[in-house]
Amino acid sequence: MKFGYYPGCSLSGTAKEFDLSLKETLSVLNTNLEEISDWSCCGASSAHISSHLLAVALPARNLIIARKQGLNDLVAPCAACYNRLVTTQHELKLDEKIRVKSEEILEEKYKDGLEICNLIQLFQKIGIERIKELKKINLNDLKAACYYGCLLLRPADITHFDDKEDPSSMEEIVKAAGAKTVDWNFKTECCGASHSIPHVEIVEKLGKAILDNAIKNGADIIVTACPMCHANLDMRQKNIIKHNPEQKSIPVLYLTQLLGIAFGIEYKKLGLNRHTIDPVPLLKEKTKKFAEAAA
Repeated sequence: MKFGYYPGCSLSGTAKEFDLSLKETLSVLNTNLEEISDWSCCGASSAHISSHLLAVALPARNLIIARKQGLNDLVAPCAACYNRLVTTQHELKLDEKIRVKSEEILEEKYKDGLEICNLIQLFQKIGIERIKELKKINLNDLKAACYYGCLLLRPADITHFDDKEDPSSMEEIVKAAGAKTVDWNFKTECCGASHSIPHVEIVEKLGKAILDNAIKNGADIIVTACPMCHANLDMRQKNIIKHNPEQKSIPVLYLTQLLGIAFGIEYKKLGLNRHTIDPVPLLKEKTKKFAEAAA
């Protein structure tokens, strides 16, 4: 099985562990990625604030390249990239004026027909049963809070993905990997996104509410599929603890990392050593086989 791959800026840099764990996990699942050549930034999360045309033209360039490369399916693991790509595809279909202007800027014609999928949809295509078959490490004692954030689900009339208020597709994948999931109230709440730089206090307030609700409902870890969400919940967590000394810490994993753990992949290959809140001690505590593998 092969999919086109749009890594975007985060998976090429600050979220390198997302890229590492994705490729390691897909190797076990016998799924290949073909990175689109000469890809460029999709414009998230600043282009749409400054110029609507730029916000469409930047993702359109990548869609055009993917089609010229002969790809029919394109995976965008980053939730922000996925959102910008599917939104642009939607606008190019419905708005001839913006399509023509984009084509003039890019000096290329847009060709429709590319199927864009996010990380969760990718694993759905590969198959839940396949994940169950390949798991090696028992994660039955691990309880996960599945965090979708804003961009995988909204706007619902464009993404057409899961229930925008109470999604469950990530939970199905986590359960297939052998872990338990918790019911909680903040799975689709905003983490503050790019306010992480100009308004750290806002991100810390929103992040604390998310972390607190996950812990309150019995989660050992939070699982996400978005680099920005991961950065805000993991990287900012030490500051949240610093400003709230009573705050408990909780590791934040990418969905790909959780699957990689279940498949028995060595933890450094999954980038688990790159997190601000180290998940390894908890994972050693929760599963004997992981402890043996990490020793």
